[in-house]
Amino acid sequence: MASLENGESAPRAKKGFAKLGAIAARLRGQAGFWLGALSQPTIDLSLRTSPGLRTRIIESPGLSLPRAELDTLVDQLRIVAAKTLPQDSLTYGIFSGEPERLACAIVTLICEEESGRPIAFNALSVMDVALDGRPVEVTHLGLVMVDPDVRGQGLSWVLYGLTALVLFARDGLRPKWISNVTQVPSVVGMVSDTFSDVYPSPLPGARQSFAHLQLARGILARHRAVFGVGEEAGFDEARSIITNAYTGGSDALKKTFESAPKHRNAIYNDFCERELDYARGDDVLQLGRIDLAGARRYVLSEVPHGSLPALLAASAMLALQRLVLPLVYWLDDTRAYGSLRPRRSDAEGGR
Repeated sequence: MASLENGESAPRAKKGFAKLGAIAARLRGQAGFWLGALSQPTIDLSLRTSPGLRTRIIESPGLSLPRAELDTLVDQLRIVAAKTLPQDSLTYGIFSGEPERLACAIVTLICEEESGRPIAFNALSVMDVALDGRPVEVTHLGLVMVDPDVRGQGLSWVLYGLTALVLFARDGLRPKWISNVTQVPSVVGMVSDTFSDVYPSPLPGARQSFAHLQLARGILARHRAVFGVGEEAGFDEARSIITNAYTGGSDALKKTFESAPKHRNAIYNDFCERELDYARGDDVLQLGRIDLAGARRYVLSEVPHGSLPALLAASAMLALQRLVLPLVYWLDDTRAYGSLRPRRSDAEGGR
């Protein structure tokens, strides 16, 4: 009996150590990811976000990547697009392969870990827009495409929120404006549920402030190429609806209401059916902000529970580095911190 129990316990112990090793490796990967997000001047990060899947976030690839690597990245994006739209091709923005188009982009690419096959991506863009006479950055949530073979595997939390959370954290948890152009009810709902102060939205309390209107006007005046909207497209300012939107290179993305993915909450489906003319090709231009409240909603409602501990630990690290430590350094007038200089030098202190 004793020898049998010992024989059974040895494999269990090995499995336990192997599991602990895997958990430690995941935690090291998460820590390295967030430290890189905070320290790299231009983000180029990789993280295992699901079993068998690896996510890479590349900021400004048109500037940061050599031409050969940039061409490889664009080819990977086109592979996913070809699976999504097998009979059509997109020509605007990132698909042009032009470095200047990719200079302001932030690409989130998900690949199979073993084969390296790309299966999904999101291409965000950073736009400079005037608000109250001052320039502000608006992060456009951009184009999302997922290989039809892997849909339904819970990739939306990575594609729609992870990169925005990284940018929010890197900017010291300061509220950031985001924009979204879509006719897909599931995306309209995701943006309305995740971010703060979103307009347009069917949720109670949603209203268009003057800031929303200024930013919408600035985006339509200068940045139509970011989301493939031609100059002939109209804009209903009061409803923040772009009319006849699919004429600037994004024609292949035009959908009927029946074919557009629906949200689990019918309020968003009814809103899109009521407000958008799908035959003409209308889009909503949503504007909102990612702030602490939005980040909390994203972490608690969108991130899989298995990933929560690592994200919460990372958030504690961010708070320490971005909020607590700068306050400590500010109050310490004996040592330099960035552009701050000591109140008195050592020589002065000795006199």
